[in-house]
Amino acid sequence: MAAFLEAINLRKTFLDPTRTAMLALDGVSLTVAEGEFLAIVGPSGCGKSTLLRLLAGLEQPISGQVRLRGQPLTAPRREIGLVFQRATLMPWRTVLDNIMLPLEINRTDPQEAQARARQWVTLVGLDGFADAYPAQLSGGMQQRVALARALIHEPSLLLLDEPFGALDALTRERMNSELLRIWDRRRVTVVMVTHSITEALFLADRVLVMAPRPGRIRAEFPVALPRPRDRGITTEPQFVQMVRAVRAEIIEA
Repeated sequence: MAAFLEAINLRKTFLDPTRTAMLALDGVSLTVAEGEFLAIVGPSGCGKSTLLRLLAGLEQPISGQVRLRGQPLTAPRREIGLVFQRATLMPWRTVLDNIMLPLEINRTDPQEAQARARQWVTLVGLDGFADAYPAQLSGGMQQRVALARALIHEPSLLLLDEPFGALDALTRERMNSELLRIWDRRRVTVVMVTHSITEALFLADRVLVMAPRPGRIRAEFPVALPRPRDRGITTEPQFVQMVRAVRAEIIEA
């Protein structure tokens, strides 16, 4: 598999409240092919979000290296989109204006920026809400805006840090299907951190399981399920068997 994104033997420490160095990640290595959808699961506190921040260039490891397209990643890049668990929208900006923000920062022609933002309003299913403010939106709708904002500048890599973790179960399922629909059309490379095994297997081409702190890759599960996928696949025997296998790895970690 050609490595579009590569993590090589990453180690990362943090200082605990007593100022003692705590090892968060130890020897984490992974590769992601261009256009692949990779999901990472593991117990709370295993370093999943820390790993994602390293892959985003937001933080640097104490040893090891992240490479994007073969080049060392030492700082955030325009070609990386990032969505967090909270939508982090600007409350004083409308849906359209929030989505346009990355284009404004890049000094895109205002008319072109607005046209592209309106396309994304439609793509994420928010027609009729372009002029609404975040406080007027449900949690799922806010996350659609955040997703559109992360993708409007056409990044080659999309990093998702529990983007649907704060949503209720039914809204989360709908957002999973929305994400797959958008990904099927755009085929951006995705790395997603999630606590949900079902979500990981439903969305991804591969699932990595992380062990508890210090975080490391414990197991890998290729997801040999046909695409496009719908929610019905989650009740199929093959899917249920994979859920059990991934859960067993996490429990035994």
